[in-house]
Amino acid sequence: MAYPPVLALRGISKRFGGVHALVDVELQIRAGEVVALVGDNGAGKSTLVRAISGVGPADKGIIEWEGRLVQIKRPHDAQALGIATVYQDLAMCDNLDVVGNLFLGREIHRIGILDELEMERRARELMRTLSIRIPDVRMPVSALSAGQRQAVAISRSLMATPKVLLLDEPTAALGVEQTSHLLDLVEELRDHGLAVLLISHNMGDIKAVADRVAVLRLGRNNGLFDVNTTSQERIISSITGAADNAVAHRTTRDEEAWP
Repeated sequence: MAYPPVLALRGISKRFGGVHALVDVELQIRAGEVVALVGDNGAGKSTLVRAISGVGPADKGIIEWEGRLVQIKRPHDAQALGIATVYQDLAMCDNLDVVGNLFLGREIHRIGILDELEMERRARELMRTLSIRIPDVRMPVSALSAGQRQAVAISRSLMATPKVLLLDEPTAALGVEQTSHLLDLVEELRDHGLAVLLISHNMGDIKAVADRVAVLRLGRNNGLFDVNTTSQERIISSITGAADNAVAHRTTRDEEAWP
């Protein structure tokens, strides 16, 4: 059964001076689905993520949230809808422990005093629910591995119970084993009903967890593919423009042969 889109973008465009970063981009994400957003450098991936997260609002276009029109003009708008974003830099506080990072800005108080025991209990429960391997939630984040830090950053984004999660190159700085654990976490989130938009250059990661692949090229849609039925070569051709060049070459050749 195909669920209706949680988030739907139609005709999203963004300019920076004379540069068209996004031109009439369309994208849909459904609950319990991982959509990979791919494209070469300068394709518009980060610009689209900023438009969805409210950091860099689109100049024009339509955004639908659960079937109704909405506007995302600032990060608070996206967060209020249920959109969470984990950027590459993670924005973690290295001097705080895992609990402190998870509850930063949303601390639990009891009679005007921080309820450390309750925050620790909830942190442990969240780690257990998501099968995240952290030796001790009271460890400072600076002592964690890159993969563990990424997992904590994702967990923090889930504290507000979002419906859509944007992951910007989550495995870029991870080793093989850490990447495997993180991809397991992405699958866990999908199984919990989240809609996940995964920005990645790694075709292995995409093949492992994504259901569909949306390709951007030069700020425009250049293909939407089912991961299970589309070859890796076809997706890469769409990313690089090789397929476009082949079509153009055939068209020119046909025109030259035309009497």
